[in-house]
Amino acid sequence: MASASKLSARLDTNRDRRRLVRAELPVDTVALARYLIGKVIVHDTASGRLSGRIVETEAYPVGDPASHAFRGRTPRSSVLYLERGHAYVYLAYGISYLLNVSSEKAGIGAGVLLRSIEPLDGIELMNGRHPRKQWADIGRGPGRLAKALKIDLKQDGVDLCSASSSLWLAETTRKRGAIGKSVRIGLTQAADRVLRFYERSNEHISGPKRLLGA
Repeated sequence: MASASKLSARLDTNRDRRRLVRAELPVDTVALARYLIGKVIVHDTASGRLSGRIVETEAYPVGDPASHAFRGRTPRSSVLYLERGHAYVYLAYGISYLLNVSSEKAGIGAGVLLRSIEPLDGIELMNGRHPRKQWADIGRGPGRLAKALKIDLKQDGVDLCSASSSLWLAETTRKRGAIGKSVRIGLTQAADRVLRFYERSNEHISGPKRLLGA
């Protein structure tokens, strides 16, 4: 775990954050995936506030064979067809929940996967039964991200831009670092598309180091 001084240097204060409104979100999947780097995802739970700075995303644009929306609207993928800024949550391989953001106009299916966060609020709650988990690993990778933020299917369809939502996107005064890009991770379809974005030199990003040069 990082030292208290190291953490205090990183943490945004609540007064430095404000809820993002839908008009601020780009109406384009790839643009939204880049835009979300450096923004904050907040989950206000009964146990307290959990939040993390988004440092890695993947875009799944219109017509992408790797997207859950590729074969048309289904009960599972219907949230991807909502206007941009809604949470699309699904269970991957029966093991981990993954958090995505719908990314186009209403009726057009596409989304952005949130891959990694830099923890901010509620770090002790995020650690749960594993208090010795390394600081950099708490929100590294999409499964850990959802677990740290206590995300499951109850959050599927939540409007992340609503003023009353307990799960929401925020702006912060902290400056974003340079953005890198690479192919997406763990795919068999459209695996050569450069649609993964991350904040360079951030210790919380996931994936093999060979993908960090672009």
